Amino acid sequence: MTEMVYGAVPERAGDPILPKWWRTIDKWSMSCVLILFVIGLLLGLAASPPLAARNGFEPFHYVSRQAVFGSLALVAMLLTSMMSPTLVRRLAVLGFLAAFVGLALLPFLGTDFGKGAVRWYSLGFASVQPSEFLKPGFVVVGAWMLAASQQINGPPGTTWSFALCVAIVLMLALQPDFGQACLVLFGWGVMYFVAGAPMVLLVGMAGLVILGGTLAYSNSEHFARRIDGFLNPDVDPTTQLGYATNAIREGGLFGVGVGEGQVKWSLPDAHTDFIVAVAAEEYGLVLVLIIIALYAGIVVRSLLRLMRERDPFIRLAGTGLACTFGVQAMINMGVAVRLLPAKGMTLPFVSYGGSSLIAGGIAVGMLLAFTRTRPQGEFADLLRGRGR
Repeated sequence: MTEMVYGAVPERAGDPILPKWWRTIDKWSMSCVLILFVIGLLLGLAASPPLAARNGFEPFHYVSRQAVFGSLALVAMLLTSMMSPTLVRRLAVLGFLAAFVGLALLPFLGTDFGKGAVRWYSLGFASVQPSEFLKPGFVVVGAWMLAASQQINGPPGTTWSFALCVAIVLMLALQPDFGQACLVLFGWGVMYFVAGAPMVLLVGMAGLVILGGTLAYSNSEHFARRIDGFLNPDVDPTTQLGYATNAIREGGLFGVGVGEGQVKWSLPDAHTDFIVAVAAEEYGLVLVLIIIALYAGIVVRSLLRLMRERDPFIRLAGTGLACTFGVQAMINMGVAVRLLPAKGMTLPFVSYGGSSLIAGGIAVGMLLAFTRTRPQGEFADLLRGRGR
């Protein structure tokens, strides 16, 4: 308990891996992740049976699959969190290359599962969404390039990372998957801002984003339909947003009771994109506030620990991962309460989904690895360029 309150003691050279990992890991953030996973299983017990009944499966078919995928995600998170930043970077580069190739081949080998966007590879027993694995890999690779550009006579890492970001955003927009495209662009923008980007350039980038949104609205029926639905003051009660809005209103402060909610029988994506509507209806605003506090706790604690980090790469990569994780959660919940247009984005560790759970576990494992307490060296070493 002392370590959880005052921070873990620095690692000591020569210690076994597990004791060193336990002393240096951010136990509060890891605990928040575990609680979110348990909440996801709890909500899955409520949201999954209607979908299983419609598809002819056993009542808790999807809950069982979520438990399996979630267990794999937690194992991936723990193993990744034990790695050194250098090893995390190397594996992230390999994972990013594989996910990038997978994303590029989606138009030829992917499927849309009848949802109008080619985002997945069907494996028969499961599906894989490359963009979920691409996000943490790109954040780490982009941070590496940005950090390298800050070195004397370093490569033009800023230009390279921006070109890579634009290529990914264009491929995602063609699926179309504007939600993930915005998330990738946001992650790069946050890292560039932390790396010392001039404000004029950031304002110019914001203008380009607005211009891109305008062009997408004019040329993409999928994008325009979602924007029009969001801007329409009258919500159609038979749409997903209509069902979710009504469920949140019915839930009130303490909810209608466990198992008493009705929105899960109407929403086809109640177990994924609109899982927070199920939480609000059956458990009320109280559970929703707890979920928000858990996500905020992970992001804030990670950023506070990264403020003490001297290594530019670790600081940039950790900031990008933490902010992307938090914004994804914010987008999912914002869509459910109609603060944002529909995006088709899962709630990390709570929504059902194999790719999102496992990729989320890897991403948080990287974040935990970057925020582990480690010796920072003497200030004189930092001036000489040797501080770590």
